[in-house]
Amino acid sequence: MSRRRAYRSKMRILADMMRAIQSEGEEGAGPTKILYQANLSHDRLTQYLEELVEKELVLESGDGESGRVYSLTEKGREFLREFVKMEKFSEAFGIEI
Repeated sequence: MSRRRAYRSKMRILADMMRAIQSEGEEGAGPTKILYQANLSHDRLTQYLEELVEKELVLESGDGESGRVYSLTEKGREFLREFVKMEKFSEAFGIEI
C-alpha cells in the first residue's frame, strides 16, 4: 500500500520560505531562490511573500535593475527561532505541524 504524501501546513511553508531567505545571509534572497528552496509555485510564492512583508517578518528591497531581494526582519528572525522550538517540541510527541 502506498503512503500518501502529507501536505505542508501554511506555517511550515512560511517557515521554509524564511529559512531560504535566512540561508542567503544578510544580503537576502531573490524570489527565484526562495521559490526553489521552499518548493513553491510562483502564484503561492507571490501570495506568501506579500503576507510576510505585510506582517513585517520579511523586508522587500531592490530596484528595477537588480530585482527584488527579501531579507528577514528582527521580528522574522524571532518567529523562525520560536518556530524551531515549537517544531522540536511537537516532534518529541510525534505530532507534525
